Amino acid sequence: MASISRRHFLQQASGTSLACASSIMFSRASWAQARSTAAGAPARVYVDSRRTISALDRNLFGSFLEHLGRAIYEGIYEPGSSLSDENGFRKDVIAEVHQLGVPIIRYPGGNFVSGYDWLDGVGPKQERPRVLDKAWNSINTNQFGTNEFMAWCKAVGTEPLMGLNLGTGSTEMAAALVEYCNVGKGTRWSDLRRKHGVAEPYKVRRWCLGNEMDGPWQIGHMTATEYGLKAQDAARQMRYVDPSLQLIACGSSGPFMPTYLEWDREVLEQCYDYVDALSLHRYFSNNAEETGNDSAKFVAMNLSMEKQIAETVAVCDMVQGHKRSPKKLWLSFDEWNVWYRARSGDAVNGHEKEAPHLLEEVYNLEDALLVGGLINSLLRNADRVKLACLAQLVNVIAPITTNSKGLLRHTIYFPYSWALQMAHGSVLNIMVDSPTYEVSKMGQVPYVDVAGTFNAEDGKTSVFILNRDLSNPHVVEINWQDKAPERVLVSSVFTGNDLKAFNTFEAPQKVVPQNFDKPTTSGGRTKFELPARSYTAIQWGA
Repeated sequence: MASISRRHFLQQASGTSLACASSIMFSRASWAQARSTAAGAPARVYVDSRRTISALDRNLFGSFLEHLGRAIYEGIYEPGSSLSDENGFRKDVIAEVHQLGVPIIRYPGGNFVSGYDWLDGVGPKQERPRVLDKAWNSINTNQFGTNEFMAWCKAVGTEPLMGLNLGTGSTEMAAALVEYCNVGKGTRWSDLRRKHGVAEPYKVRRWCLGNEMDGPWQIGHMTATEYGLKAQDAARQMRYVDPSLQLIACGSSGPFMPTYLEWDREVLEQCYDYVDALSLHRYFSNNAEETGNDSAKFVAMNLSMEKQIAETVAVCDMVQGHKRSPKKLWLSFDEWNVWYRARSGDAVNGHEKEAPHLLEEVYNLEDALLVGGLINSLLRNADRVKLACLAQLVNVIAPITTNSKGLLRHTIYFPYSWALQMAHGSVLNIMVDSPTYEVSKMGQVPYVDVAGTFNAEDGKTSVFILNRDLSNPHVVEINWQDKAPERVLVSSVFTGNDLKAFNTFEAPQKVVPQNFDKPTTSGGRTKFELPARSYTAIQWGA
């Protein structure tokens, strides 16, 4: 998570290649041709359950909680509230996250982690220090720390993805936290955990080695070589404690960085043999700098995510070849979302307050359409992206917002929840022939964007379809190449007349999914019409 200093490094995204392994765009019609065929020739989608990209790692739909704003305090933890349990955990949030089925949650940051001493957040609460979080200029009471987070993860049924302080923190203390969390007993740090009332180890498997260390906004910012050597040392020490760990090195903060990709290469030259994955981060904006305030371009920006993934994969594989290593790294896209309104001034400055209202983005219809497209892009790259985190989960640039009376589901909640509920099994290698439109610096972009999964265990096929056309519906024809499914289990669409419409506590149902007429299948083909500016989820049963 980059603070306000990051805005000085933003620059307009470069052109985006539309080629990807799982979506072949045959049509190259002009905008006028595409508009003329919108109600005529359908977008053709070819689905074959025997053609898959990869088994789906459910951690692709993870999320993120940082000690930032009201994500923790007043978000998931609010002692004294009538909505909280005896541990101070918000019961309504626990129920919501449990129902969503979020598989993994990154914690405790983010920028925050680079100045965090984990020892401040363990032990008797009355002895924990109040400290100034320099990343967000906020007061951290440390009443919620490692043990509280682990207990909360158990309550919601999720796995922790722990972040480590490689800014001001030492590699020795990184290994100490692994010992605190994962060793049973009989050592300094495991016995301290037991003294704190936790007898059994947590066995945390996945760890992030720092956060955005390439960014000048980051506490402890360093060069790629310095970070790579520090990550290597941390990895070695951590594996001495627990050889089963999966470790994620800190990759570039995004394509806007002047060191983009070169940072990744230099880091991996130092630590490739010691880590399992490389991180990516990306936030998307519909503003003058990134899209020229063009909503038609904004809803196509998921394709720039795919370009970023392809470029990062290329760097990983180049270093693999250079080192002649048999190991192939996977990617952790552990921060992604729409974020651009709450990025300056008081929106990112806590003014030395507890739980200030920071980064509380309000999401509208077009934001949700892009989030749907981003989920499609992650699915299409599931062969290399094995973990991803929607940043964040509650209150801070999040699908869920709380107040003293309850919670609100923002528009981006719905495409995220569909992926969690319906994407299972293996990711399909879907072919799409769609009309296209011209986008500045991106070329021809298909109106219809499709991704899907097939679960061999229960025979369910799920397809997620983005219609980028902001004015016209599009007919879609699915051609089943092996066996057509027998019945529709779920058919929902997310759309509306106003791209800028959003939900509030006063009007929580203003932009929500609608029932979509269940399409019928005949002769191995399923044909239906997508509304303009829509994201649709359909699930079939065997």
